[in-house]
Amino acid sequence: MVTWTVVAVLVVLAGAFAVAIYNRLVRAKNLVEEAWSGMDVQMKRRTDLIPNLVETVKGYMQHERGVLEQVTTLRARSLAAATVEERAAAEGAMSRALGNLFLVAENYPDLKANQNFLELQKALSDIEEQLQLARRYYNGTVRDLNILIESFPSNLFASFFGFRKAAFFQIDEADRAVPKVGFA
Repeated sequence: MVTWTVVAVLVVLAGAFAVAIYNRLVRAKNLVEEAWSGMDVQMKRRTDLIPNLVETVKGYMQHERGVLEQVTTLRARSLAAATVEERAAAEGAMSRALGNLFLVAENYPDLKANQNFLELQKALSDIEEQLQLARRYYNGTVRDLNILIESFPSNLFASFFGFRKAAFFQIDEADRAVPKVGFA
């Protein structure tokens, strides 16, 4: 009788342990999804701002069509990205293109004085700051999930229940050397 009681207690403890690990994995996975959603909102805000920025700049920069077309093309590519890696590449390219746009805008004093352009620059600067914070939060939640998935004994449960490592939102080497842009 005592043996069965000990066995029953051990089975209950093992079950409770398994449930606790499973719940930690689910929580970590949901935090990653929440973080991605927050980042997605900031990236969407930025892509929504771009058409207004391009329209404001168009009138001043008639012979700079290539820069404007590149920004528009990269915006579409960012919106169409299906994976974290594709979105990271598209967002990095768009950041470079926007930096180039503002560098070119330096050659147009009337544009730099345009109130609408200045407001758009400020809004973009604010969004970039929020996006940076969202990226940090996302990568932190990805780190926590990946640690759980790779650590013993939670790795046993992760593989059994089909949990997979999440991808970090990383910038490529070209994005690390973005030109400095001054916002008024």
